Amino acid sequence: MAPWAQRQAPERKPHRNGRGLFVGAVLGGILGYFAGRAIGQAAWGIVLGGLIGAAVLYRLNPGPRRK
Repeated sequence: MAPWAQRQAPERKPHRNGRGLFVGAVLGGILGYFAGRAIGQAAWGIVLGGLIGAAVLYRLNPGPRRK
């Protein structure tokens, strides 16, 4: 067996960012409401804005909360 094949990758914890997910959904929903209202579909704006906002802020990790 080759030497490089014996090394194992370090275990990585799954990235979880519940706070970013929640804040992104709320902010995205609010902004989506106004954007959707401008085009006449406020409900679709809330749904799409919430999904997009949650996805964006879930990936942008705000870091640990300081106590």
